[in-house]
Amino acid sequence: MNMISSAAPPLDDPRDRGGPAQPLLIARELRKHFKVKSDSGTAFVRAVDGVSFTLFKGETLGIVGESGCGKSTLARLLLHLVRPDSGELVFDGETVAEMRGITVNALRRQVQMVFQDSYSSLNPRMPVQDTVAFGPFVHGKSKAESKAVARSMLLQVGLNPDLFGSRYPHELSGGQKQRVNIARALAIEPRMVILDEAVSALDKSVEAQVLNLLRALKADFNLTYLFISHDLNVVQYISDRVLVMYLGAVVELGPVDEIFSHPLHPYTRALLGSRPSMNPKQRIEEPPITGDPPSPIDPPSGCRFRTRCPFAEPVCEARIPELGAWTDRESHVAACHMQVADSGHSRAVGNA
Repeated sequence: MNMISSAAPPLDDPRDRGGPAQPLLIARELRKHFKVKSDSGTAFVRAVDGVSFTLFKGETLGIVGESGCGKSTLARLLLHLVRPDSGELVFDGETVAEMRGITVNALRRQVQMVFQDSYSSLNPRMPVQDTVAFGPFVHGKSKAESKAVARSMLLQVGLNPDLFGSRYPHELSGGQKQRVNIARALAIEPRMVILDEAVSALDKSVEAQVLNLLRALKADFNLTYLFISHDLNVVQYISDRVLVMYLGAVVELGPVDEIFSHPLHPYTRALLGSRPSMNPKQRIEEPPITGDPPSPIDPPSGCRFRTRCPFAEPVCEARIPELGAWTDRESHVAACHMQVADSGHSRAVGNA
């Protein structure tokens, strides 16, 4: 069961141009194909292949999927750390572009990212207080003001600046380093934070502390989160909505409680069925999903999941299923022919 109440719109923010009803981020048909060498010459890995979604203000959107499905590439596309081949980003009503709307640099002042590897994200030759202060300094604050911001943010994430501020990254534990990364991300007062496997490298007890910290910081600073993880239990705990990816595409999107209690897509059901149970009477006797994911260089025609789906029929090979339209936070949609009446699938909704 989701432990978080429904996302509340953020409090008044002078940077909020469209009001609480306007989505903070809209991604439309984002694509990124990486060129690789193959036996036949040049090929392309379709890492992200037409991903669209809406991120509402004040919510946490969890993104899940198998390793290699494109989650981290998608996160980097949102900040233009990797430039998309095509597609559109709209941030609070303005298109992200250099010649019109909001520039990439302006976007990055309002969106920050926390990466999985807490150690390599920090400068090993810089004390952590200076690391946190660097962002405010390059954005125009004086050294004294930046230091004050850094001390305040370290306190916010549970690190005493008098004790930890002068330490170097190698003198901190994994959880402490990740707290520093969170403090650094929040030091320039972003409106949105992308968390890419931010707790996956931590011990479970430390992971729980950091998750609770993230929830508290979200409320204190009126943040919006995009939370990427392979841990379904963590996603269920922290998210308001969930987006499920498979082989570079979105296969299901909806409220967290709906996704976990009534999944619509066979892949989502297989993911949920793979979770280990603490009840010895509910042991998994057969794998919920078999086979390896197809190559992202040459994905199957039609539905990309059909080669591993127990319900695959000819229509699944012939046509790509559409995700469907979503209108608000409560919309629950899936890219599956079984969810479309008259799709030609024998199990389509409405069939006897």
